[in-house]
Amino acid sequence: MCNADLTSPCLRNLTLPLLLLPLLAHAQDQAPPVQTVVVSASTEPVVKKLDKTVYDVAGMARAANGTAQDVLQSTPEVSVTADGKISVKGNNQVTVLINGKPTAMLAGAGDEQALALQTMSGADIASVEVITNPSAAYNANGGAILNIVLKHNRKPGAHAQLQGSAADHGLWNVATSGDVTKGALSIHGNLAFRRDGTLKMRDSAVDWNNPVSGLSGQTRQTSEIFVRRSVESATLGLDYALSEIDSISLSAQHNRRRSLPLLDELNATRTPAAETLYHRISFGPNEQSDNGASLAYNHQERGAVLKASLQHSTTDNLVDKSYRDVFVTPALPADYTRGATASTRRLTQATVDWSQATTHGQWGAGLDIQNKVDDIANYQAAVDPLNGSETQDPETTNRYAARTTLSAAYLTDKFKLGQWEALLGARVERMGLRVTPAQGAARNGHWQAFNPSLHLRYEISGNADITLSYRRSLQMPDARDLNPFTTYVDAQNLSRGNSYLKPQLLNSWEVGTNADAGRLSGSAGAFYRTSRDTVTDARSFIDAVLVTSKQNGGQARSAGVTASLEWKPDERWRLGMDGGAYQVVLTTPDTFEVVHQSGVSAYLNLRAAYHAGPDDLSLDAHAQSAGITPLGRFGVTNNVNLTWKHQLNKTLTLTVNANDIFDGSKRTYTTEADTFRRSGFDHFVARRLYVGFTKKLEAK
Repeated sequence: MCNADLTSPCLRNLTLPLLLLPLLAHAQDQAPPVQTVVVSASTEPVVKKLDKTVYDVAGMARAANGTAQDVLQSTPEVSVTADGKISVKGNNQVTVLINGKPTAMLAGAGDEQALALQTMSGADIASVEVITNPSAAYNANGGAILNIVLKHNRKPGAHAQLQGSAADHGLWNVATSGDVTKGALSIHGNLAFRRDGTLKMRDSAVDWNNPVSGLSGQTRQTSEIFVRRSVESATLGLDYALSEIDSISLSAQHNRRRSLPLLDELNATRTPAAETLYHRISFGPNEQSDNGASLAYNHQERGAVLKASLQHSTTDNLVDKSYRDVFVTPALPADYTRGATASTRRLTQATVDWSQATTHGQWGAGLDIQNKVDDIANYQAAVDPLNGSETQDPETTNRYAARTTLSAAYLTDKFKLGQWEALLGARVERMGLRVTPAQGAARNGHWQAFNPSLHLRYEISGNADITLSYRRSLQMPDARDLNPFTTYVDAQNLSRGNSYLKPQLLNSWEVGTNADAGRLSGSAGAFYRTSRDTVTDARSFIDAVLVTSKQNGGQARSAGVTASLEWKPDERWRLGMDGGAYQVVLTTPDTFEVVHQSGVSAYLNLRAAYHAGPDDLSLDAHAQSAGITPLGRFGVTNNVNLTWKHQLNKTLTLTVNANDIFDGSKRTYTTEADTFRRSGFDHFVARRLYVGFTKKLEAK
């Protein structure tokens, strides 16, 4: 596995072929011309399959300068907030795959997944598969799936692409990619450097009370932080045709992210006995490194396809939480605290997939074996400002490992009888969870599940149909929620996980209809989802300090309607919209009672694209209404993006991206629990103007 140091021989060996790809393409371009016949055809932008919808994003103008998050945000049926929270048709339980497989980089939840998507180049993505109710062939992990399919050119000859862009705040990115195919061998890769950053503003006001001791108080925290991040990534792949029916593929990836968060947080705490006012100042830095490799074998013969793959990926994170408290009231000497969280995630997966064509359709079967290990260490110590010596806090310094295993077998049957088409599936899974603290006994859990899936389509006519789908699945708890120890959040808050958490059980039904009428196409549907044993917060007090832990016991139900419409009035225009409205009912245990609440939410996505000669102009707008959370609510957000793409010549393109034009990413929230009431906002400033270019080189 490559060392994160760019001067390491391993990464140099990976970088050299990538830098040579554009030169090789240019050199072949100087060779004597060869008579060829070129046949071109436009790719269908949307392909609706029985169990998924495939959106071609290879030519998306916003992708040229943008990230994977920008591409997903512009994909129909998908909603992405500025801070990276994803939902699909109102479902926020979303698994993100790369080329149909999980990776350690995207296997995390929340901020980890968002960071990975915010630093992945959108120009590398060929298509996005939106799978609202995955078939049994997928490990759904409790929800919808977004499968990001990367570009992979296997045309004979050499092809290369250079691209770059720049924005305000000194942000920029450059990348080169290319491929060479000769005979049975194809080599492809890319190399990218990105310097980006995000301004984050937060405000939180808390009124807390301890029902046991009677103590109460108020705390307000306001902060502004600009995270400046550098990203270096490289991939290299090889495809070789062993014969007309057998082929193998090898690939390796490396990604390194470094950030310098400059944080100044103002804390104001008031109790009946005293008032405290101080600034908390932190500088980081934080580092993440991702590495992966995969080997795949493919065999196709007489309607049968056998695919086998083995892949391993790792993600290393170091989050420096060191800070200095500068006291204003009362006037005290500044205190220094050294804090850090180091984590390593290792994910290994082996799969075998088989399919066989039949008279009426296709059989499928497969095996899926996964092993994921999260090793997490927390460190907290007081620092003597005179000599720099550290006094470790034994209560918040700890280490543990969470090992999750999955062994699954599935069987699918796809067939068509008259106007009916069906995809039936069954998946048998055995899940294991072992939490091993550095001190104390290990805790084990095992679960077995039979998860069926059903997809039906009835063809009313050649242009209209009715669909029905169902999927049941389990969702394993996040590794950070399994921490058996207490970790430090701030002076009024501690966090503790629960190593006894068990999987959540989710069920999803969806019915819909699709219709085409000339240049107009549309769909409408309704869904119903349930969640049992949902993981929720559990709160308690140690003296005057609030301790937030995790527990199973919540339940959720949601039901709603969705619709989409695409219109192509002529060859220049393409217009589209999709949206939905749904009711959510949550049952959440609180300290002394179970809280029942319900609310209605909605989302709307609008798209417009115009093409005339060398120019492409596109606009996408997104709005998310207010909604409920366990014991709380969140506010409205919106995002409007405009992109202009101009073809300067056959191989050179200029692109201008204006992201979040109206700066609508600010989101308010409230929480009302037995022990506290909190209100505030998070504002991730996503407004950016990127100007970039793309240069293509090609040789036959």
